[in-house]
Amino acid sequence: MQFEPRDQFEQRQKKLEQIKALGLDPFPREFRWTDTPAMLADQYKDAASADLEANKREVRVAGRIVSYRLMGKAGFAHLQGSGRRIQIYVRKDAVGDRSFELFHLLDLGDSVGVRGHMFRTKTNELSVWVEELALLSKALLPLPEKWHGLTDVELRYRQRYLDLIANDKSREVFVTRARIVQELRRFFEARGYIEVETPMMHPIAGGAAARPFVTHHNTLDIDLYLRIAPELYLKRLTVGGFDRVYEINRNFRNEGISTQHNPEFTMLEFYQAYTDYQGLMDFTVELLKQTAIDATGSTVVEYQGSKLDFANIRRVSMQEAVGDSTLRGHELVEAFERKVEPTLFEPTIVYDYPVEVSPLSKHKRDDPAFVERFEIYVAGMEIGNAYTELNDPKEQCRRFEMQLALMAAGDEEAHQMDEDYLRAMSYGMPPTGGEGIGIDRLTMILTNSKSIRDVILFPLLRPEGEIGIAEKLRGCDV
Repeated sequence: MQFEPRDQFEQRQKKLEQIKALGLDPFPREFRWTDTPAMLADQYKDAASADLEANKREVRVAGRIVSYRLMGKAGFAHLQGSGRRIQIYVRKDAVGDRSFELFHLLDLGDSVGVRGHMFRTKTNELSVWVEELALLSKALLPLPEKWHGLTDVELRYRQRYLDLIANDKSREVFVTRARIVQELRRFFEARGYIEVETPMMHPIAGGAAARPFVTHHNTLDIDLYLRIAPELYLKRLTVGGFDRVYEINRNFRNEGISTQHNPEFTMLEFYQAYTDYQGLMDFTVELLKQTAIDATGSTVVEYQGSKLDFANIRRVSMQEAVGDSTLRGHELVEAFERKVEPTLFEPTIVYDYPVEVSPLSKHKRDDPAFVERFEIYVAGMEIGNAYTELNDPKEQCRRFEMQLALMAAGDEEAHQMDEDYLRAMSYGMPPTGGEGIGIDRLTMILTNSKSIRDVILFPLLRPEGEIGIAEKLRGCDV
């Protein structure tokens, strides 16, 4: 990957020196604004030219220059901020000689602040009549040629800052993601849940079947594992009397990278005492329906050209989904993952999983070969996993021993024995239902994003070669 030609960097560096020669600081400490471009665009969108002239109000607005046009002793530019743009009009006789000379030295990408009042141009465009102009940050590298859209996907992920400047859709994805998380918190708090934080470094890898990242603590001289799931710590809290608890957490799994997988990802995980997986199914239907409304304004969401209706979530057992009631254990799961999972486009709850793949779940009452567990599938992806929690410490110990046998046979994703968790259970864990929902995949669906990298601000990528900016900066007096 290469930056723009060196001469463009050098041209901007020369302008930087000219700005300094005017006695101006190209990187000042502050600008006290009263409005953003978005605020001005919204507040004055219906204001008539005569009303703006009769009721002048001083505004102070800052933003990044995304268009620039000089016309003799005057000029126009558009400032972008908060995802919106506002036009500014700069006249030499209004701002003075030095400020107008500064205006001549500006480039696309520079950040500026202006003081002035609102008016409409002859073409009726809402604009700021500038009376004071200040440079807030000189951009030494130019924006992409077609700044309104980056087509290089690799560049978008590696240089997310450019992507956010250039692509309105990308910005909106992350605004929506923030809104999803905010509304999830409101949903749980309205239902009496307490938000908590649990450790991200664990002495024992547990809570999910996955390969962990390993690190080392020098002072204690012990290996630790980056969290693959917070489950066992959250269930300790239910033992401690936190009957409704949730965490929006970062998890780490030392596995592959794809359009659906990133080694570092975000989960919503929650536990409710005195309920089971049937109660969680009803809760989940309500949760997903409300989240779709909060994110998009509707329960019907478009994803990759098709409609998804979160008001109609189907429920089916794994055996029913596979269509073979004789398959059990790993054979049933393999058949489901191969034949059925990719076809589950509409929101679907698949319930009753084999005990062999569910070491932390409670047995079904009428069939001990299965457990009370369900997963949620949308657009062929698993977005959630839930079950009636196993709360019998002796049975949990036996399940851990089953996992140890798998580990001895070479299964790197098998659960380890967690003695402290067994001790906590031995003090009495109430009947509990627990669930985890992937924030990244849910956001993919609710923002119509094809890849998980589109909804993670800084996804993990392969290292790239030297890109040369440090050498450029060393060679100039910035």
